[in-house]
Amino acid sequence: MNSPESIKIQYKTADNLTARISLHENYSVNKQGFVNWLFSLYRIPPNSAILELGCGSGNMWKNKLDLLNNGSRLLLTDISEGMVAAAMKTLGENKNLSFERADIENLPYKSGSFDIVIANMMLYHVPDLDKGLNEVSRVLSDKGSFYCATFWENGIMPHISVLLKEYGAKDGTNKNFTLQNGYDILKKHFTEVKRFDYEDRLEVTDIEDVIYYISSLESMSSVLEIDRKIIKNVLEKNTVNGILTLPKEYGTFVCKKQTVPSKESKGE
Repeated sequence: MNSPESIKIQYKTADNLTARISLHENYSVNKQGFVNWLFSLYRIPPNSAILELGCGSGNMWKNKLDLLNNGSRLLLTDISEGMVAAAMKTLGENKNLSFERADIENLPYKSGSFDIVIANMMLYHVPDLDKGLNEVSRVLSDKGSFYCATFWENGIMPHISVLLKEYGAKDGTNKNFTLQNGYDILKKHFTEVKRFDYEDRLEVTDIEDVIYYISSLESMSSVLEIDRKIIKNVLEKNTVNGILTLPKEYGTFVCKKQTVPSKESKGE
């Protein structure tokens, strides 16, 4: 597991995150796009107070700020001051936006302050996840929604690790919070938990982009110890018609503190 200090170093600036986002943007087969898919699941009532944890570079909201025109307010936070600065640069000034450094394990907000809390691709980094989710539940309003995207356990890096196994590669993917184990973890903190899966894969035509992606991941230190020429050669041998196909397994959970009664249960 990555230590809190290594996480801060890895996300001190947006460079590593940008490297990973670029691979997905350039080679994903599903052209809807993961971010667009996530937003298709979001339900943002008028005048909502929204908190995003681990906002990264803020790129997710770059073309979505019109959703706040219904009187909603968005607070973007990250444990890294560098990421908060990057998000401010990405999104600029907006009357419905604010930015702060915040730690999910010790949120400086009143109980029930937010109608929506978002934590995408970051819960697996939280040292004390139960403490962090307790905080999310605390600051979420009784009828609010918590959205948290993550990955399966058999995605890009596990696949590459298998291809390079004979050279000493090991899968260092952080599996503290995945689509496989996330339901049981979340169910301890929320009454209603639903999982949604995003169907996609990568079809890469430039192996150098994969190597750049690998270099952005501290968890892949065993792969980075392998000679770059060997990595490139192995990946090229696994291409078909110049295309390296990599599994991309992502999805999200939608959680509520209270189960909303159906019409049938109301006797309507």
